[in-house]
Amino acid sequence: MTEDNKQLVRDFIERAINGHDPDVAGDYMAEDMMEQVPFPGQGPGLAGLKDVLRGLFSAFPDMHWTVEEQIAEADKVLTRFTWTATHGGEFFGMPASGSTVSVWGMVIDRIEDGRIRDTRILMDVPALMRQIGAGA
Repeated sequence: MTEDNKQLVRDFIERAINGHDPDVAGDYMAEDMMEQVPFPGQGPGLAGLKDVLRGLFSAFPDMHWTVEEQIAEADKVLTRFTWTATHGGEFFGMPASGSTVSVWGMVIDRIEDGRIRDTRILMDVPALMRQIGAGA
């Protein structure tokens, strides 16, 4: 079961994030999924997640996540990742800088009935903001 859960998360990353297709998120996420640490302004559930992904893809059109490692136990999967991209659009009020960014993060997903029910993401947002020229 833990290997299946890890694969579910990797498939979500590959199709929805690296494939830049937020509409496939529903193949992996529960409709009423809960983001435990939402982005500022993120709405509830799957619709809120899709909106965040669209915003990220607009700000970072070539965003790509690399899974560095995963740990799974019972119904939870921890994924440590790095994402890289070019800042090509506005992000939280910062106009496109053209800067290349590299950001580390971790996400803990809880799987229920073959879908991600809740998720908690931690990213190095201060480093991201420095890389795009905010608060340097």
